[in-house]
Amino acid sequence: MNILITGGTGLVGKHLTKLLLSKGYKVSFLSRKKEQIPNVKVYQWNIEKGQIEADALTNVDYIVHLAGAGIADKRWTDKRKQEIIDSRIKPIQLLNKHLQTHKIKLKAFVSASAIGFYGGDTGETRLDENSNAGNDFLATCTKIWETETKNFTQAERTVSLRTGIVLSEAGGALPKLAQPIKLGVGSPLGSGKQWMSWIHIDDMCQLYLQAIEDKKMHGPYNAVAPEPIRNEEMTKTVAEVLKRPLWLPNIPSFAIKLLFGELAITVLGGNYVKNKRVSEEVSFSYEFPRLKEALENLYA
Repeated sequence: MNILITGGTGLVGKHLTKLLLSKGYKVSFLSRKKEQIPNVKVYQWNIEKGQIEADALTNVDYIVHLAGAGIADKRWTDKRKQEIIDSRIKPIQLLNKHLQTHKIKLKAFVSASAIGFYGGDTGETRLDENSNAGNDFLATCTKIWETETKNFTQAERTVSLRTGIVLSEAGGALPKLAQPIKLGVGSPLGSGKQWMSWIHIDDMCQLYLQAIEDKKMHGPYNAVAPEPIRNEEMTKTVAEVLKRPLWLPNIPSFAIKLLFGELAITVLGGNYVKNKRVSEEVSFSYEFPRLKEALENLYA
């Protein structure tokens, strides 16, 4: 089977590619620039100009859509917010259009999504796939993202994986959290009571593989581990695994808001998200269901 990945050079994309190649899949990337990647054919596209390199979609069975501007890379101006939305939906629209033109039907279109669907901060509310969407920027962006995925006509089924905080030593949130702890100046953020719904990168990629192979999977799934944890406990557990002390008080919320503006919601807010559909409808076994085991694996 042939799998085309957008955003394949990102954190999840690299890890997923190794997994797919080990399972015997043929993997290719759509990228803004040409690169030489072992065992992967890289095709070029220009989303703004509506261009995709010839043969990129030939004989493709599945597309995994991971491309998108980083939510926390820059402060949220109105322009940046639109860039974040466009970077997620315009690739979907372009792919669907080209597949229609060439009369290609996929077995499945699997797209990243985010637990931001429920909003940046939902407090103590327990959430699952049946919960309502939020009404802030994160929720608005994710709703549009999932609507475009659902309306992808050139696939027999579509899947959206609402990703939580992906834990990896190679990038993402964990190194940013761990670095001050390693230096002996780590501390919880804000109240420290905000929930963090997380997932080990190995389990995240196994869920993508499951979404590709399991014909029963369709629609949105919360891609999170079974046990969310508060920011304070996450920080303490990282420090415990790294064998470093925590002695500083919590970083005040006002300081984080002053530094990051509206973007501060991504660290001061939190969501208690349950993996209801994964646990009840999918035959999936987590390798790292508990945080300490996940961290010990990553820092082994």
